[in-house]
Amino acid sequence: MRRRTTAFVTGVLAAVALTAMPFSPTAASAATGQITGLGGKCVDIASASTANGAAVQLYDCNGSAAQQWTTNTDGSIQALGKCIDVTGASTANGALIQTYDCNGTAAQKWTVSGSQLKNTGSGKCLDATGNSSANGTRLQIWTCATSANQAWTVSGGGTTTPPAGTGSIAVAPYIYNGWGNPPDPRTIMSSTGVKWFTMAFILSNGTCNPQWDGGRALTGGVDQTTVTNVRSAGGDVIPSFGGYSGNKLEQSCTSASALAGAYQKVITALGFKAIDIDIEDTAYSDGNIQQRTVDALKTIRANNPGIKIYLTFGSSTTGPDSSLVSKAANSGLAVDAFTIMPFDFGGAGQNMGTLTMQAADGLKNVVKNAYGYTDDQAYQHSGISSMNGITDANENVTVADFTTILNYATAHHLARLTFWSTNRDRPCPGAYPNDDTCSGVSQQAWDFTRTFARYAG
Repeated sequence: MRRRTTAFVTGVLAAVALTAMPFSPTAASAATGQITGLGGKCVDIASASTANGAAVQLYDCNGSAAQQWTTNTDGSIQALGKCIDVTGASTANGALIQTYDCNGTAAQKWTVSGSQLKNTGSGKCLDATGNSSANGTRLQIWTCATSANQAWTVSGGGTTTPPAGTGSIAVAPYIYNGWGNPPDPRTIMSSTGVKWFTMAFILSNGTCNPQWDGGRALTGGVDQTTVTNVRSAGGDVIPSFGGYSGNKLEQSCTSASALAGAYQKVITALGFKAIDIDIEDTAYSDGNIQQRTVDALKTIRANNPGIKIYLTFGSSTTGPDSSLVSKAANSGLAVDAFTIMPFDFGGAGQNMGTLTMQAADGLKNVVKNAYGYTDDQAYQHSGISSMNGITDANENVTVADFTTILNYATAHHLARLTFWSTNRDRPCPGAYPNDDTCSGVSQQAWDFTRTFARYAG
């Protein structure tokens, strides 16, 4: 459910994605703190040894000096008076990481590359061997890949400076001009690196006529201004049709051709390259409306080569039902991502990161069975659209949950990773007001966006 009418965690993250203070030769100053990786484990010197050749491993974070790494301006990383070093200055996959007397060689120099720590001498990335998070897992270098065992969080003296996001179209958080003190998207872009936004919602004005929120013209108002501002900052917008409330085009347009015409009117008005159909509530439960939507999207696909089409809908904790996905497959509709909204399950105190992964695995199975895909192909046509903070069902989705979801998306190469909404991606000044102006959980401004912005697809 998308709320649309009146109705970071700071410090050490249980993280695998990088929130880094860059430690390259051009870094402004050294900083000291933990480096965390797969499973939230810390980069650690085995037995706190100060001998040359001591193993560098993953281990439970314990605050010891063997886990306090100083990132230096020359690109070296140091603890207990020794530097992280590639054994034998090797450039081969699987070369183990050790500590050794600091000597300024390329085997001891590291830079940030996206969410990874890249060794200058080999061009390869710091990697947890065997994709394991068990205590004692040795670290090595390996060809860089977008895998969770090569993503790291580097803390520096209790403060972090996140890297810029990738700007991937896969990450397009929702922004809504109709409610919730809309933020300036350019502020979010400059703070997080995100480039794309999903702008809600295109609705019917009571007939088969598309308008922003069912009452604002497609062009000439605040919504076109938002699109223009995002594009002027180097990004773009995906219009979202539907949502939970209001008159839906999918219901007001009584034929597939009329519905396709309404979709096309929006695409043409502002030159959109992607669309999101957020089909919920009675629109989703009506099989005729599902089929009408599918048939209209087939026309859009045929008439707009290269356009990306996202279908968004609800889910249980075990995944969505197969009705809409099966209709799309049986009709020959190619969708870039079937995207579930894994929240509003009901009940506080649940681990929303875990439940999201469980629901997404269920989606993968539905897509796989409908299209005859492999597991990998099904994941690559699946997406997650979460809700940050306190949900309509009083679940708490935290920044740590978003890190869990990010790592899952990275491991499976999901086609879409988004959330409702940037309007909510701010700390509340007081009690949670339940008006979509803040998240209601511990965070700094734009922490949720910043987390997902690191997704590279």
